Amino acid sequence: YNCYLPSRCVLVAGAFGNFCTEATGFSRLFPGLRSHLLMLPFWFRVPFFRDYIMCGGLVSSSKSSLSYLVSRPEGGNVAVIAVGGAPEALDARPGALTLQNRKGFIKLALKHGAQLVPVFSFGENELFDQMDNPDGSPLRRLQNRLQSLMGISIPLFHARGVFQYSFGLIPYRKPIHTVVGKPIPVSQTPSPSAEDIDHFHGVYLQNLIELFEQNKLSYGLEENQHLTFI
Repeated sequence: YNCYLPSRCVLVAGAFGNFCTEATGFSRLFPGLRSHLLMLPFWFRVPFFRDYIMCGGLVSSSKSSLSYLVSRPEGGNVAVIAVGGAPEALDARPGALTLQNRKGFIKLALKHGAQLVPVFSFGENELFDQMDNPDGSPLRRLQNRLQSLMGISIPLFHARGVFQYSFGLIPYRKPIHTVVGKPIPVSQTPSPSAEDIDHFHGVYLQNLIELFEQNKLSYGLEENQHLTFI
């Protein structure tokens, strides 16, 4: 079968390590499946970098590429998608997910009968600190403008250096724990209605909440911490 594994963050470090490499034994844990991390089409126009990311199995997040992946009759493809996309990177801080109005991946899953699999990486957004960029601020306006022109977002983040821990671009020494939930069965619906999309979107969000609640205490979060969808 084909399926989605939606994820999220500033830099998809957890998704890359887990689904583009064998660092955590993906092929052993999910035999018969081939994972493909989706990335913004812009990066596939950058010489040399394009070849590097394609070696890791990354593919364009364009609608045509995604449809090709999850419609293969032989099955076995896993599309790993950061649902919030470029805009979410600008808000990527602990506690909030840009998912409330993100329904395009639900529609494609219904059209091709691809299962939906909720995924959450604990610690992903603790790898870097991002400069304050509230809506309406000069920095946020500049970032939104660049995003509209280039198709990518440019979050200003920092972490540590090689020999010091106060400033740099190397991620902090924080563990990332990625948990994979149960697949949500999806029946193929060539022309899904708005009601169908809303239903499965709600089911997906509820499953993601349950996955978070079931695992948060095991990975250093407090009982009163909950997911917020924006």
